[in-house]
Amino acid sequence: MSVSLTKAPPFRAEHVGSLLRPDNLHKARLDYKEGKLTAEQLREVETKEIKRVVDKQIELGLEVVTDGEFRRTWFHLDFLEHLNGIEGYAPEQGYQFEGLETEKYDVRNTGKISFNPDHPFLKDFTDLNEIVDGRALVKQAIPSPNQLFNAGIHNTDIYPNIEDYASDIIKTYQDAIKAFYDAGVRYLQLDDVYIAGLSAPDIPFNEGKYSREDLIDLALRVVNGALENKPEDLIVTTHLCRGNYQSTWAFEGSYALIAPTLLAKEKVDGFFLEYDDDRSGDFKPLEHIPNGGAQVVLGLITSKNGELEDKETIKARIKEASQYVPLEQLSLSPQCGFASTHHGNKLTEEQQWNKLKYIVDLTEEVWGISNK
Repeated sequence: MSVSLTKAPPFRAEHVGSLLRPDNLHKARLDYKEGKLTAEQLREVETKEIKRVVDKQIELGLEVVTDGEFRRTWFHLDFLEHLNGIEGYAPEQGYQFEGLETEKYDVRNTGKISFNPDHPFLKDFTDLNEIVDGRALVKQAIPSPNQLFNAGIHNTDIYPNIEDYASDIIKTYQDAIKAFYDAGVRYLQLDDVYIAGLSAPDIPFNEGKYSREDLIDLALRVVNGALENKPEDLIVTTHLCRGNYQSTWAFEGSYALIAPTLLAKEKVDGFFLEYDDDRSGDFKPLEHIPNGGAQVVLGLITSKNGELEDKETIKARIKEASQYVPLEQLSLSPQCGFASTHHGNKLTEEQQWNKLKYIVDLTEEVWGISNK
């Protein structure tokens, strides 16, 4: 069965990708960790729950579906630690978020970086694509190559020159993109907390070794380099996130510092932008998006709590954004995933589904289309 798509992605009604893990999946992961379940038995539980949430996304009227990231623990670390030259480990401290410290886990550079042709995400995608069976378009989300520039990952003993480090990351992602495309991916999302951090005025970078401007320029070159050989029929978007862990956030700041470079020149088909609260600033940086260029997916619906936003307020904010980007170049989504890590945000699954249905209904009112 195939679906009739209303437009090329990003669609009017979108979502970032991750979904709240059900209790039985949490239990299965714990049982696996304690040796009570085999890897095959854990995968069976994951697959059963993925089938359920795929059906639910389609039932809500979404044209794009994901596996909810049910086979991962973190939005980025599971992908990165399966690259050659990168390993996962438990540091002394977790990431610092507003009011809390995260679970202690990260990745580090241990050798020359390259793509692993046996990367488990490839099978995860083909299994998901088989489950969806043409009923909607599958979106594959992976961390942006720029996530490897976060503090503490780059090993200067292996890569004394940051340009050599960047060059191998670019080649790794070129190979990754080709592998996903060959597996059937036609819609790829790059999740990029690092780039959003470059626009946070209070965050210092590399102890002053590189200026913010240098790093913004490098981030642009890395993404565009990774996309240099992208097939024409592969849609690629970037999601900019300011942190999403148990309904908390890591930093704040508008997009103003990165807009003239990254929003204007990054060669992607769309940007998923957080706009659910005052931390994100106003819409003025959107004036740097080329007219007719990247689709702007407005993250006006928060994923951090279950309360539904006021409909007229959301409509007014879409209208306000259209002063800088034409309405036809805008879409709507939650500001982030509902569970960027396995812990999940502080809302119920019913509230999660209500949010996504609300987005579908709002897009029908604003753009006058049907997602059903």
